[in-house]
Amino acid sequence: MDLDIDDPGHRHLFHIPPAEGGDHPEVAYFAGNSLGLQPKATRVELMEDLAEWARLGVEGHLDAARPWLPYHELLTAPAARLVGALPSEVVVMNSLTVNLHLLMVSFYRPAGRRTRIVIEDAAFPSDSYAVRSQARFHGLDPDETVVRLKPRDGEDTLRTEDVLDAVTDEVALVMLGGVNYLTGELMDIAAITAEARKRGAVVGWDLAHAAGNVPLNLHEAGADFAAWCSYKYLNSGPGALAGVFVHERHHGDDGLNRFEGWWSTEPATRFEMTPTSRPPRSADAWQVSNPPIFAMGPVRTSLRIFDEVGMPALRERSLRLTGYLRGLFDEVVATRPLSVLTPREPERHGCQLSVRLHEGNAGALTKRLRFEHGVIADARQPDVIRFAPVPLYSTYEDCRRAADALAACVEEIR
Repeated sequence: MDLDIDDPGHRHLFHIPPAEGGDHPEVAYFAGNSLGLQPKATRVELMEDLAEWARLGVEGHLDAARPWLPYHELLTAPAARLVGALPSEVVVMNSLTVNLHLLMVSFYRPAGRRTRIVIEDAAFPSDSYAVRSQARFHGLDPDETVVRLKPRDGEDTLRTEDVLDAVTDEVALVMLGGVNYLTGELMDIAAITAEARKRGAVVGWDLAHAAGNVPLNLHEAGADFAAWCSYKYLNSGPGALAGVFVHERHHGDDGLNRFEGWWSTEPATRFEMTPTSRPPRSADAWQVSNPPIFAMGPVRTSLRIFDEVGMPALRERSLRLTGYLRGLFDEVVATRPLSVLTPREPERHGCQLSVRLHEGNAGALTKRLRFEHGVIADARQPDVIRFAPVPLYSTYEDCRRAADALAACVEEIR
């Protein structure tokens, strides 16, 4: 396809799975919003770290080619560039929901009338479980404490003004998804953050579907905190380590509660083995445990790719790919019991397009796409299929295959 010649992306850097159906040797992969594909460099660089363990044993903490003691610092600057933050505001650690809990220990501080937590009704279930359990931890009724925002009747996505209308003087925390996992809607992070903070609420963002998908500017936007995973658009492997942002205005704030462990203290004093922590004035103070080196390696490999390609270039290609796919889908859904939930305006979406089935079952349809056409998409039961043309490795030919497969699997309305 000529479009792929003119706008090739970086597919050569990744392993593309073989197709189990259809007429192509490789899948058309649209599930990078669930699990990104493996960079070819990951195995090579992970084996290098494993070889250092074999060669050096415990001395690898200081003497490895990439020493383990400060290893997490190799990820800090590129992660900060990815999300538009200062290096002191970012740390890679743990998994996403663990990090959200650690951050809410510090930033969810219900007092008096101000106790409520605002999330979207279509929040990822793990976020719902997390905020409800935080409410219970503080002795509050989660059914009364958690405010779930729904779109207006007849609409599929939230409006910024409706989000802000919910931020009353009873709201302690606003914690939304930067890009909604179900609809693919990109929230106005800067506007919501600024206005909600003016109204006295703390603002945190779950960027699981935003990091590596859309440009972010967390420092300037002024969010109090944010967290993201790195196994989706960041292609770091299943269950890969997650990232944390804590705005610099909170560094060194002794009034914040924070759980601590060995890695929460200043590195220079860590081996003094004193009983009292001396937290650094950075996001590193939110670390708890010794970082898992072999889990950090794939994240480091992936972040280097993003540094080399750059989010501006990826965003431009993402909009071209997604626009092309939407145009193809427009023709398909016009005559079938389907609709696209994702907002059409470029500033309101990432690379994901969510398609709703008005008849049938999403899981069954994704199986047909995979085994009959070699197209891997992602079902969210009962009726949503998510297609994410990832700009690093997806092609225009992939988009054409997806539209043709969807048309073949869903009968036209007669």
